[in-house]
Amino acid sequence: MAILYAASIVGVDVAMAELVIAQRGAERTHTLLNERAAIQHWLKTLPEGSAIALEATNTYHLDLVELAHDMGHRVFVVDAARVNKYRDSLGKRAKTDACDAHLLARYLEKEGDELRQWSPPPVLHTRLKHLLHRRASLIASQTSLRQSWRDEVELRKEFEKLMRRFNHLVKSIEKQLKDVLVEFGELDQVKRCQRIEGVGFLTATALFAAFLRGEFKNVDAYIAYLGLDLRVSDSGNKSGRRRLSKKGDPEVRRLGFNAAMAACRSATWNPYYEKKVREGKARTEALTILMRKIAGVAYSLLKKKEDYDPARRLGVAPQT
Repeated sequence: MAILYAASIVGVDVAMAELVIAQRGAERTHTLLNERAAIQHWLKTLPEGSAIALEATNTYHLDLVELAHDMGHRVFVVDAARVNKYRDSLGKRAKTDACDAHLLARYLEKEGDELRQWSPPPVLHTRLKHLLHRRASLIASQTSLRQSWRDEVELRKEFEKLMRRFNHLVKSIEKQLKDVLVEFGELDQVKRCQRIEGVGFLTATALFAAFLRGEFKNVDAYIAYLGLDLRVSDSGNKSGRRRLSKKGDPEVRRLGFNAAMAACRSATWNPYYEKKVREGKARTEALTILMRKIAGVAYSLLKKKEDYDPARRLGVAPQT
């Protein structure tokens, strides 16, 4: 097992109001207000080049992550599900803030060489992702309201007026997405993806925003970032069921699945989709495979800055 070496290895359990901090090799933890001034003061007490592990907690972790990175510390935002499994593998029974902080420090020390160090996302990625998630939240609320008010009669007129306001706000967000892309001079990249059958403006924007997050080694790395890679569970002669890892942004997958449902009816993609169905794939599974194929094509277009050519679609996508 490779062990991470650093001047100081720290685990931080993040909450809205406070941070619980554990340093590897020290038994006691200490608590800190989750405020920029307090965080900055504490970070100055750490040795230069310290390594800090924490889990993403809504947006409450961002001040710590950004300040620590700016001060030259190595920051690791780890997957909560993996840490939970790590806890189980150690036979830990307690789960408190202090226990979690110690566990994060231990996890970083033992597994740090296999973890990717956090780096600031591009400004455009952050702005696009923020707007896409705001829109998704509005759509989810609107759908929930429509279902719960379905049988309402007396207030129907007022309710529809509210729904029109929702629609206006959704359209405003979509316009702002386009304005941001124009501001950064990247609208052409989104239009490249839009030319893929079934892919609309929102899906193209989501795929482009994901592409901006990092330097992907290849298309498979991009697919994995989207959470469209497969989990394999084979042992001996047993071939387990394949499942998506679903580690990436769920909104990108939701938009991608909608794109696949539209694409499967197109002349370009329908033969590929029907071929998968004839091979015994369930309809949903075939759509998922098609979604992954479309994401691979989008990656190639964005990487090479090429225009979409349907005749080459099978040559640029990952293996399925």
